Amino acid sequence: MSESRRKNFTGEFKSKLALEAIRGIKTVNEIDQEFGVHPTQVGLWKRELQEQASSLFDVKRGPKPAEKDIARCRNYCLD
Repeated sequence: MSESRRKNFTGEFKSKLALEAIRGIKTVNEIDQEFGVHPTQVGLWKRELQEQASSLFDVKRGPKPAEKDIARCRNYCLD
């Protein structure tokens, strides 16, 4: 009896398939046939991407850490 190993997919691959499913150009079954991933798994990745997409834009704007260091250096250099 052969031992089957669990497939590990990269985040890039998961996001690619999830975006493909969101676009709706291909059905989930067509994505399954093309990439060999179970349709249920594609659906889970699609839902996860949709739920977490808003958090990508929740980052507050402000000075970058490097800008703080430059400002601190200017204060010391001017004294």
